[in-house]
Amino acid sequence: MAEADEEQNAKQLAAVRVAIDEVDEQIVSLISRRERLVRRAGSLKHDDASVRAPARVERVITNVRDYASRQGVDPTVVEQTYRAMISAFIEFELRVRREP
Repeated sequence: MAEADEEQNAKQLAAVRVAIDEVDEQIVSLISRRERLVRRAGSLKHDDASVRAPARVERVITNVRDYASRQGVDPTVVEQTYRAMISAFIEFELRVRREP
């Protein structure tokens, strides 16, 4: 690869990374919104089983895989991301429920 091509690739990569950072900031903002909602939901539930709610988790996964497919996004990546996020939020919600 010519030096000019490498320089152009480096510039493009830097621009892509800036765009990714912007998307990450938007995602964190949405996670913040989701956290507020989860905190509220946790205060309305009466036991740990209602927090874990495996049937609800699977409905969410089905929904996000469908959203991903309709948007041309890899549903497996979306599912794996959501399963990790849901797991973290379940632990968060369990802590919220135990707060005085």
